[in-house]
Order: sequence, then C-alpha cells, then structure tokens
Amino acid sequence: MNMQDPRGIQLPRRRFVQGLALGGVAAALGLRHASLSAKTMARPELRDTHFDLAIGECAVDFTGHQRVATVVNGHLPAPLLRWRQGDTITLRVRNTLAVTSSIHWHGIILPADMDGVPGLSFEGIPPGGEFLYRFTVNQSGTYWYHSHSRFQEQAGLYGPIVIEPRGGERHAVDRDYVVMLNDWSDTDPERIYANLKKQSDYYNTGQPTVGDFLRDAHRQRVRSALAKQRMWQQMRMDPTDLSDVSAATYTYLINGTTPSGNWEALFAAGERIRLRFINGSSMSFFDVRIPGLKMTVVAADGQDVEPVSVEEFRIGTAETLDVIVQPAADRAWTIFAQSADRSGYARATLTPRAGMVAEVPPLDPRPRLSMRDMMGQMQGMAGDSMKMPMAGMPMDGMHGMRNMLAADALKTGVETDMRVPHPRTNLDDPGVGLRDNGRRVLSYADLHSIDAPISPHVDRELTLQLTGNMQRYLWSFDATRFSKAEPLRLRAGEHLRISLVNDTMMTHPVHLHGMWSELENPQGEFQLRKHTVMVQPAQKVSYRVSADAIGRWAYHCHLLYHMEAGMFREVVVA
Repeated sequence: MNMQDPRGIQLPRRRFVQGLALGGVAAALGLRHASLSAKTMARPELRDTHFDLAIGECAVDFTGHQRVATVVNGHLPAPLLRWRQGDTITLRVRNTLAVTSSIHWHGIILPADMDGVPGLSFEGIPPGGEFLYRFTVNQSGTYWYHSHSRFQEQAGLYGPIVIEPRGGERHAVDRDYVVMLNDWSDTDPERIYANLKKQSDYYNTGQPTVGDFLRDAHRQRVRSALAKQRMWQQMRMDPTDLSDVSAATYTYLINGTTPSGNWEALFAAGERIRLRFINGSSMSFFDVRIPGLKMTVVAADGQDVEPVSVEEFRIGTAETLDVIVQPAADRAWTIFAQSADRSGYARATLTPRAGMVAEVPPLDPRPRLSMRDMMGQMQGMAGDSMKMPMAGMPMDGMHGMRNMLAADALKTGVETDMRVPHPRTNLDDPGVGLRDNGRRVLSYADLHSIDAPISPHVDRELTLQLTGNMQRYLWSFDATRFSKAEPLRLRAGEHLRISLVNDTMMTHPVHLHGMWSELENPQGEFQLRKHTVMVQPAQKVSYRVSADAIGRWAYHCHLLYHMEAGMFREVVVA
C-alpha cells in the first residue's frame, strides 16, 4: 500500500535511560537533540473552537538512541484537544512532511468528508499543503486522534481529545487526568512490517522452551505434556502467540514518558480523581491496575456506563476507559499497565508530592492460549475443562480436529489457516492471562451503557469472519484481503446486526468509522455502545449499527499491521 491507501525496579541500562534522556538529564548523560521533555514541561493543551495544528518531525530519545518521530505541533503525544459538546470545531491542519499525511478523529461522529481517511474521505494532506476540518461536536467523553496514513501513527502521530458534556459531568471529581498508553519502537515501522511478513513470530521472545516442557511434564505427566506439544505442532500454531510485536522492540509509554521517566499525577488524600485511559498504541493490549486501589469504571469509548468497581481491566488498541479512584492514604500509588504478552509494561505514579514513588509489581507470568482460544465453545466442554481436552488424544484424533478447523463453511488455505467450528458468544471472559488471577477483572459483561440504544430493532443481519494466515502474515475479512474485496453496502437508514466471528487465535479490536457499534449480550439485548469492539479468539460478538451516516467509511482491525496486511473494508452508506 502507498500513502494514499485508506487503511523498586532493577533495570538494564537500556531501560534506565528510557525517559531520562529528556530535558536537563539528557545533557548529564551526554545525549544530544533530546527535544521532548515530558517531565519538565507541562502537557500542551488546546481549548477553543478554532485550532491550528502542524504535522512535522521531531527528534526524540527514549532508549539512549536518537530517532525521529512524527508529531503534531512538536509534541509526542500531540496536544490534548478540549472541545465542548454542541460547539462547531474548526481545525486547520498543515503538513510539513515530505509525504502525504492525515488526521482521523477516532470515535467522533461527523460527516464522511471530515473523517480523515485518505482514499475514502479525501485525498490526504499533500506535502506542504493543508486541510480544513470543520464539524459540529454532538457527543462528549474521552477520545483521541491519529494519522491514517501508512505507519505514521506508529511513529508518534497521535493525541488525546476530551469533550466536555453540555450539561456538565455526570460524576464530580477533584482532579481529571488523561493517561495515554502507546508503544514506541526505535525500529522503522516499515522494517517491523517487513520482519513480520518474513517471519510472523519475529518478535515473539517467549516461545515454549525445554524448561516449559519439563514443568508441564511435572504437572501433567510426560505423556500428556508430549501430547500437548504434538497437538500445537500438528496445528502449526503457537500457544504463546499473544502479540505480533513485543517489548523486543517496543518501549511502552504513558503520556510520552517511559517507565523509568515515571509520569506523575498529583493529588491530595481523599480527593476523587478521574483517569481517562486511552490505548493509542499501534499493536498492544494493556492490562491496567493500581495495586491496592480500586477503580470505578464510569465510561467506555466516551459513553457513560453504570459504575462498576474493579481491580484490573484490559484495554484494547484504540479503546478508551474512564475510571474514578479515591486514594485515602497520603502516599504514592503505581499505575501499572503490563502488555498482554507480559513482555513489558508502562508505568506512572499517582502521588501527593512530586518525586515520590511506589513499588512497581513484577510482570505476571506469561500466559498461554488454551483450547477455548482455538476451538471456542465445543459441545460438552465448558470453562476450565476446555483448556486441554486433547492431552491424551491420539494423533489420528488430532488430524480429525484439524479437519474440523477446515470446515466447509470457510476452508483453510492461502488466506486463512484456521477455522473455529463452534465460536463462543460469552462476554464475561476478561481474556487470556486474566482468567482466575485472583483479582476482580473487568469484562464486557460488566459494562452497561446508561443511554438507550440508537438502533431499537434490526432490519438485516450481516456476518463477517475475521480471518488470517499467520505463517504468511495475511489478515482479512471473510478470507479476502482489502485489495481484493468489494465494499460492504448499507442502505441509508437501515438497522443492521453485524456479527463478527474470530477465526484466529489473536484478539482483534475492530473499528467502524462514522457510526456507533451497539454491543449485544448473548441474548440479543443491547448492552454497550462503543466505537471499537474487541473480539477474542474463537469468539462471536454481535452489535447493532444504525446506517445513519451517508458516505464512504473505513472498517478495520485497529492493530496497525493487521490493517495494512488486509483486515480492512470499505463501507458505503447510500
């Protein structure tokens, strides 16, 4: 694709310099051209109805090695934009890059020609050119913006949006902070993509070892451990395939600050604090907790939900989640966001005084995919009994199971190497690595929108398979990559039920531009309004869509390299 395509810490030196190569500390370490200072400079915040934004480049140093980032107004993340519900917003965006660029306003309901997707909404912003975005804001909550041009998002072009509700916030707080999570790599994104195309597990440093086999043999007996190993080999699948890109190349950031840089949010004991979490990463899921402190979830994807108290939550790429915390003690608290594959983490601190730190917990053990993540809900199997139903199965049985994966409804082949015969529909699974971990973990089943549904009934149903071939690093809808797919055509005004069936062993955050996705529970009842829906491995989720936005829209997995590899569709509403 080209630029016009629409789609208490013990740290090695590399980790130690992360976040320290900013401001005055850079000079002390002999590092040059460190032009971002997350610790010494207040986050840029713009509050108005008219905004001037300039896309350009900036030197950054997160690891002790200077690199060039793609930024807005010289900042990474880009400035926080504060809007008010009901206002008409004008944003003049200039592109100073040598290549075409763009900005997409993620989750904002607006006219199609303002959506910012080159090849669909407009032709993009040419080098040296500018584009005037203008639209009325008819919603409130926490959102974000990012480039929709090739891999510019991975290189740093992203920023937060907070929209103040017309009638004031539903929940009164004393302090309000944005917590934006991102993944940074010193490696050129084009090189990351090329590495994945050549070897899909290039960044998987946690693959099974002899030690893992010996531990399995000790717990399950040698015969069961051998059968388990043969099964995964026979399926040509990897139980540790949790993230395509890991901390082998990524440094995880909170508000542009590395773990050792330790971004801080000040508070006084007893205050109510709203934390607006935004997963603005390109390829990472984060499991977030504040050890010792409960969080009350009050909004998801900008939409108010019935408050629910949790100790931990998973936030998928492109999702947002607002929580309220109330630290009673006059001490520091760690905001801990570990990657879902447990290869690394981002970290920040809630503190009554600058410079205080709290203990950083160790990473949880690296999880493994289970049979529920490959086969879904098989008849006669439920819960933990699905983890290893084939431990003692002979090899001919495994061949038979492989044949089940190649069901007639969607055969395996070049475009897809897996088929789930019985996808599960439950929403109460927090995901691999979070099941039964001893903490109260959020799931979609816990979230209920306060507002009534936009789509009260269903006129038509549409089912799409999420498909891929990991060996070839191909991703698609219905085993058809974007370059070969026809647009999905919706009739203006119709109400649809879209069902997504995940025929892969990876979780996909799926984003439909321009329209809300109203998640249903397994009984078909409205549950939750979102702009990005996580679909777990071997899972089927359904949501209603009101086709009330005429135009050409993007519909894609929000894992950036999956989108570029083909899991993208054009949706035409006419």
